[in-house]
Amino acid sequence: MKITKAQAQANRERVVETASKLFRERGYDGVGVADLMAAAGFTHGGFYKQFRSKADLMAESAACGIAQTVALSAGVEAPEFVRYYVSREHRDTRATGCTMAALGGDAARQPEAVRATFAAGIESLLAALSPDGTASDGADPAQARARALDILAHTVGAIIMSRACPDDSPLADEILAVCRDEILASLSQSAKSPVQARVDSGGA
Repeated sequence: MKITKAQAQANRERVVETASKLFRERGYDGVGVADLMAAAGFTHGGFYKQFRSKADLMAESAACGIAQTVALSAGVEAPEFVRYYVSREHRDTRATGCTMAALGGDAARQPEAVRATFAAGIESLLAALSPDGTASDGADPAQARARALDILAHTVGAIIMSRACPDDSPLADEILAVCRDEILASLSQSAKSPVQARVDSGGA
């Protein structure tokens, strides 16, 4: 029986969403097309009716996963984002967590289309962290972008390093706690006026 265009699109979206979770959980090389299609409830033969290659699906599923993180970040103040992102809960939910932290290392070894998707995703996350192009303390666009990039790099790095440790390792939790506290302290300091920052730091 021939399926409708609407059903075909729904099927494609189901495959993309399934791939997004499986890739985050197992890595790009840890999931074969047959296993992926089976997890989505379809046969292996249907894959190439929907996608030209696994790389195409990797790029599309990465965009899907990054969009989820952007949606969660939109309108959220930087400290709140940091507390959520650099947490044990996020660390332990790889399949539904940030695609950037789960697959950033893998993406570096993938075709340009996949890396371009990650680059676009980074830009989207930076925009979500500074939606009007300025920081909450009135910093200009260049400063706001630099601050957002610093936050994003530190939060992603903290999750990657923590996940590299055994789940029951004290170091896994130490990395999260230290990085979270340092980032939050930096945000608090940058939010103060220049005079107050000098006073707090013991300057004249």
